[in-house]
Amino acid sequence: MGYFKVLPDSGSTILSQFVYIIALPALAFIKLSHVPVEDFFNWPFLAVLGGGMLLTFCFSLVIAYFYFPTHLTGRALHALSAMYSSTGYIGLPIIFLVFGERAFVPGIIGAVITGAVFMPLAIILIEADKSGGSGKVASCIKAMLMSILKNPVLIATSAGLIVSSQSFQLAEPVVTFFELLSGAYIPCALFAAGLFISGCSVKGETTEIAWLVFVKLLLHPLITWWLAYEIFALEGMLPSIAVLQAALPCGVPVFVLAQHYKIFVVRSSGVIVVSTLLSLVSLSAFLIFLA
Repeated sequence: MGYFKVLPDSGSTILSQFVYIIALPALAFIKLSHVPVEDFFNWPFLAVLGGGMLLTFCFSLVIAYFYFPTHLTGRALHALSAMYSSTGYIGLPIIFLVFGERAFVPGIIGAVITGAVFMPLAIILIEADKSGGSGKVASCIKAMLMSILKNPVLIATSAGLIVSSQSFQLAEPVVTFFELLSGAYIPCALFAAGLFISGCSVKGETTEIAWLVFVKLLLHPLITWWLAYEIFALEGMLPSIAVLQAALPCGVPVFVLAQHYKIFVVRSSGVIVVSTLLSLVSLSAFLIFLA
């Protein structure tokens, strides 16, 4: 549809906003409102998933400093592109398909961590680069807080966990309303991702794009695999879900952030396009290995 211009160029943006601001938060809220809070705060799993992201982010930041010389803003977006998985648009639908609804909690954790921790971290680095000297600390703290407080997935997750912890019974019309919205999540997320990819092109710094795709699709999942199996020895479906999330292609929010700051736009879109196309092979191989 995107390739043949059946929908306008703004269609991808509008549908993506619906997914990220309405459908995914509705899904997170209604699912987590029925989940025991302790199931969400699985610290070994959080350490594996978050640790894999953090190690990949820091490693990529160092590589960008030495091999892809640019300012701090460019290095922050480089590092974010290397570890930001498309959990919200691609990961959760695949996790539902492979593991069923019982995998929702570990699946949504990936979207929460990237949106609540690493997106603000990148914004802090960017704002520090922009502000220069005076007001640097205050500006960074303000940017971080605003990014967290405005994150719709984090807000919905917090609300769902609060309802669950208080054993509060939602009214039937409320449950029906949120289930109706959440039912649109998977088809709209996949459609939005496809529309976005069809409107992007691969240009610019091909060496940097190729490196970031390599880190995202291979190095990030390898680091997560090491943490999941060798360090924390996760059991059941958790290690597979952690590695699967790490093996996902780069997420669209990286491009949105780059577009907002008008830096790294072409490279971020290139990483998203190439990593998404190649992930058709890499994710298929991983799912076959799981079977």
